[in-house]
Amino acid sequence: MPAKEKIKAIRDLSKTVADFKARGKKVVLCHGVFDVLHPGHIRHLEAAKREGDVLIVSVTPDRYVNKGPGRPIFPDSLRSEVLASLTPVDFVTINEWPTAVETIKLLKPSVFVKGNDYKDREKDVTGGIQEEENAIESVGGRIVFTNEISFSSSSLSNSLFNLYSQETAAFLDGFRKRVTEEEMTTNVNKTADCKTLVIGDIIIDEYHYCAPMGKSPKENVIVTRHLSNESFAGGVLAAANHLASLCRTVDLVTCLGPERHFEDFVRSHLKKNVHPTLFSRNDAPTIVKRRFVEPSFMRKLFEICFLNGDNLPEPVEKEIYNHLDRILPNYDLVLVTDFGHGLMSPRLIDLICRKAKFLAVNAQTNSANAGFNLVTKYPKADYVCIDEPEARLAMHDRTTPLEKIIEQLSEQLKARFVTVTHGNNGCIVYCREKGSFKIPVFTKTVVDTVGAGDAFLSISSPCVAMGVSMECAGFIGNAAGALKVGIVGNRSSVEKAPLLKYITTLLK
Repeated sequence: MPAKEKIKAIRDLSKTVADFKARGKKVVLCHGVFDVLHPGHIRHLEAAKREGDVLIVSVTPDRYVNKGPGRPIFPDSLRSEVLASLTPVDFVTINEWPTAVETIKLLKPSVFVKGNDYKDREKDVTGGIQEEENAIESVGGRIVFTNEISFSSSSLSNSLFNLYSQETAAFLDGFRKRVTEEEMTTNVNKTADCKTLVIGDIIIDEYHYCAPMGKSPKENVIVTRHLSNESFAGGVLAAANHLASLCRTVDLVTCLGPERHFEDFVRSHLKKNVHPTLFSRNDAPTIVKRRFVEPSFMRKLFEICFLNGDNLPEPVEKEIYNHLDRILPNYDLVLVTDFGHGLMSPRLIDLICRKAKFLAVNAQTNSANAGFNLVTKYPKADYVCIDEPEARLAMHDRTTPLEKIIEQLSEQLKARFVTVTHGNNGCIVYCREKGSFKIPVFTKTVVDTVGAGDAFLSISSPCVAMGVSMECAGFIGNAAGALKVGIVGNRSSVEKAPLLKYITTLLK
């Protein structure tokens, strides 16, 4: 059969499999990405074919390949075509789901075959193998692990293809010699028991997608046509959701506008293990940032902010103060995301700095507070994570080398750990005892930069709090940032399984 005729839609294959089984044929299913085909794949597929009469290979679609930016190297159409050209393979299909679970239930094969490197369940960061085994047993089949020669597709991709800049490639070569995949997985897993409290401003991010139509002939204005819109849980809500992917329990303290406006939205957009305590103020709205976006390249055309920015009314501040005074000592990590919109009053800051066991802080500079929301308003912090302009504003210094700025920040805020991110240049992490480490950016593929710094802060903070070295914490934070810039707005958060998968891919 010609290779292209072997490629079938997955639902069409369901009837084909049923026909084969009715004729007493044993159907075998393999599933995977198969991005860079190598001898290990060939041996694996040959071994799989020996388990039955008909071999079907299902391919992970591009949208579900969670090996990080730049992957897969080849689109699912080409990966399918290459597999279909192999003699042992009878049919190829592009999967419709992230794992093979639904495929197994639909096709009902007699045997499901995986490589030997999946046999150790403790190394399965996604938990997908157990789910797939449960699925094959539920349809009366069995799982088989081949024992053929093994290669790493990710390692081959990293070595054969020009995936990274020279600076990043050189850094990764050195880092791989110092830190193993197992050590990095352990570092990420340490955060699970970190009891975390996150405090900060709610921001509802609205994206109104529109198509520019040109200049109005009667006014000096650019006219656009509305296409669609969506709303995201931003600000402290996004930080809490990122944290919830790593930490078993995340508590949240924040403030809504009059009549607890947007409360239903907030609660419905938080992960199940985020437990919010919501206060309310009548003098300022729940913050909404409405961006008008040209969707083809995610260009931001215009933004309207619904906010007040005044300090909390005294009765509300007292409520929050009393609540925090009771609970702050209970947490391994207190993370403050200070967007400078009025929640973090001097009195609350003083309390948090005095009572938090480990305090991680970001004080953001934005168009609503430029020059007035400096991280130096925190007299003490254990971990400071800000960007380069915020660091230079805090030190009132535009020219001094960034490493020196970081040392000055550390000394002034009594902060043992500092990270300064600077866009395409990656980040510099600092530990008082070991000095600075520069970590380059891991991806140049950017869909949307909104929230990338928040993802870095949220993912790196529990790592630092639980004793992970700053170089490793910065690596993990950079990986999180690379994943986040591939997500529109805060449509979804950085999840632990894809993060671990990406980290191990980088280290192959």
